[in-house]
Amino acid sequence: MHNLLTLPLLFGLGSTELIIIVIVILLLFGGKKIPELMRGIGKGVKSFKDGMNGADNEEEKKDK
Repeated sequence: MHNLLTLPLLFGLGSTELIIIVIVILLLFGGKKIPELMRGIGKGVKSFKDGMNGADNEEEKKDK
């Protein structure tokens, strides 16, 4: 079983690079904006998944 730190992560980035990216994001957005940013991303992903699954089509049929 591989340790998470030894696995090549996103696009070959290691754990050190990911930690640096997280620190830069914290510096750019600040601690208070991060939850809002993540919430917005989550809503976007949910909307995309619903669209891919055809949930929008089912809602339109119920309204008619």
